[in-house]
Amino acid sequence: MNVDLLSRPAEEVAPRLLGSVLTCETSEGTVRIAVTETEAYAGTADPASHAYRGRTPRNAVMFGPAGHLYVYRSHGLHWCANVVTGQDGIASAVLIRAGRVVEGEDLARERRGERVESPRLARGPGNFCQALGITGEHNGVNLLTGGPVMLSEGEPVPAAHIRVGPRVGVSKAHDWQHRFYLAGDPTVSAYRLSPRAKPSAGA
Repeated sequence: MNVDLLSRPAEEVAPRLLGSVLTCETSEGTVRIAVTETEAYAGTADPASHAYRGRTPRNAVMFGPAGHLYVYRSHGLHWCANVVTGQDGIASAVLIRAGRVVEGEDLARERRGERVESPRLARGPGNFCQALGITGEHNGVNLLTGGPVMLSEGEPVPAAHIRVGPRVGVSKAHDWQHRFYLAGDPTVSAYRLSPRAKPSAGA
């Protein structure tokens, strides 16, 4: 994966990450997942972003440099993984919402549950991290230097196969068209509007 590509604004990088592959190596083994759904978060310009109110110890990784992994705990339950994008010093990141397991499916299923169907193994950001083996220990990892979590290019995705829509489950700026996903792919998560969502200006 080219760092120059990741150094662009999140909304430009998010569709380009579709089809890319995240690999996580742990003592249990290796899992590789091809990305099928992403969401862009534009930092201090984005009311739904963790960095909207500025830099904190929690969101510091979002401020760059590009190509690092920002991992956070959602609702105290699930880990979520973001690829840091944009220019160093300016918060910007792409949430990985879903993917298709392309290697290590047995290990992914062991982590997710024996009865979980293949398309659901990495559907949703929490499930994605659980299947891949990503935890808070991976926060800040450089995805481009051969560390425990790596980002690489996969099969190119034709523009005609990409769909765009509002973000899932956020209450602020939920109607920004910053969600990108593969049309008709069974691994893509279902759209859910937050009950706290209110109309907002688009971006």
